[in-house]
Amino acid sequence: MKKTKIVADNKIPFLKGVLEPFAEVEYLAPGEITKTAVKNADALLVRTRTKCDANLLDGSNVKFIATATIGFDHIDAKYCDARNIKWISAPGCNSSSVMQYIASALLTLAETKNLLLSDLAIGIVGVGNVGSKVAKVAKAFGMKVLLNDPPRARAEGNQGFVDLDELISRSDIITFHVPLNKDGRDKTFHLADESFFGKFNREKIIINTSRGEVVETTALKNAINNKVVKACVLDVWENEPDIDRELLSRVDIATPHIAGYSADGKANGTAVCVRAINSFFNFGIDPKWYPLELPQAESSKLMMIDCADKSEQQIFSEAVFHTYKILDDDGRLRSSVETFEKQRGSYPVRREFPFYSIEWKNCRMEIVNRLAELGFNILSK
Repeated sequence: MKKTKIVADNKIPFLKGVLEPFAEVEYLAPGEITKTAVKNADALLVRTRTKCDANLLDGSNVKFIATATIGFDHIDAKYCDARNIKWISAPGCNSSSVMQYIASALLTLAETKNLLLSDLAIGIVGVGNVGSKVAKVAKAFGMKVLLNDPPRARAEGNQGFVDLDELISRSDIITFHVPLNKDGRDKTFHLADESFFGKFNREKIIINTSRGEVVETTALKNAINNKVVKACVLDVWENEPDIDRELLSRVDIATPHIAGYSADGKANGTAVCVRAINSFFNFGIDPKWYPLELPQAESSKLMMIDCADKSEQQIFSEAVFHTYKILDDDGRLRSSVETFEKQRGSYPVRREFPFYSIEWKNCRMEIVNRLAELGFNILSK
């Protein structure tokens, strides 16, 4: 019997060797996943750089597509559904990684801009897997949290949510965690446009880790130039990897679409794909399959924190920066913007909060408990 043929993105980690006993697997760079390459494939395992639409799939044998990512705007769902091509994404797989990224970004801005986060209100646009965890980190930092999510508000009722205009009015920081919807009732394409920034009643901070096209480049540059936006953190950009150099020079923290790139987040995404393809083709792999061993981070698994004479914010900074210093990624991008894609493909090992244990002294239990809520392992006294 002919073996199932799988074409897989060669940058999906922890995958090699897993499916080979059951299928013929060809690993290709995203640019090599072409119409010719997939013609005889039964399944595709991809990331965001592979557009799965008629241009790629017409005339192919593809019956199954899995993307090892939260987002799926690179998959033409209507086309696939009409042709009975089963497709899945990995919702929430890297939500804790993005939470860690946002935590590091907020604490870095607080340090460089002399801000007290507990005095600020953060508006979270999009409160799914990622936005919910960002709310958790903001609350741990003592921030006021405003939530905007029209689909959830319609389904669950308005309690707990605010509309976008109210969020804009009351927030000091606005962070986007929405899917990219090109049209329809919940369109997010260029959600932050000239009109959006025109509603600002004071200077605000903008963070975008969702999709580059959610924020209109020209409108954001104008808002920064006009001092409507006083600080900006961008992980995602319009026209990646050919990003706007002028915008890069204007933002405070710039990274190459790696907010969700922790080793843990990548392993979660791969696990979702392996379990789904196993279920679809009945390969017989353990339905709870997960990579056996994740790489170690450079920083020690154990940290010692003495809270004496430190503010809450300083304690959180010490813990979070031990796990991830966002300015390292910023520095790499600024020094070599032309290697945007290469930096994503060879991203250093980053482990999430639960990888780390904290030994503490002179800390109030309330702070210790908040660190535990973020996922850190707290060693008992």
